[in-house]
Amino acid sequence: MLDISPLLLISTAVVFLILIAVLNGMLYKPLFAFMEKRDQDIQNDLAEIGSNDAEVSALNETADSIISEARLQAAAEREKVIADAKKAAEAAIGAKRAELAKAYDAFEAELATERDNLRSALAAEVPAYVEAVNAKISKI
Repeated sequence: MLDISPLLLISTAVVFLILIAVLNGMLYKPLFAFMEKRDQDIQNDLAEIGSNDAEVSALNETADSIISEARLQAAAEREKVIADAKKAAEAAIGAKRAELAKAYDAFEAELATERDNLRSALAAEVPAYVEAVNAKISKI
């Protein structure tokens, strides 16, 4: 049947052990070193991501504070502009009222002058009207 040759068995075992030693030195050690380096790089990246998260949150807080401060400044500026516009509008309205009051006073003075002229003209023509009325009454 099967004959086991001790010399062949020992030489196969030796070749196998030599192959394991050669593979360990040339394949497994560099592979394990690469895997350890990769794991270390992953850990470093995770730690860096954690520090980046802290930086990002700090930058977000800074941006939020700047935005809220800018909103407050914009609201204050808006209120100031509105107050200035109201003052300017009130000044313009006051000036227009003064101008209209002056024009109204001038109109009243002109109207009074015309009224006096009309009265004097009517007063000058009263004798003619009296004579005309008397002439009409005498005809009746």
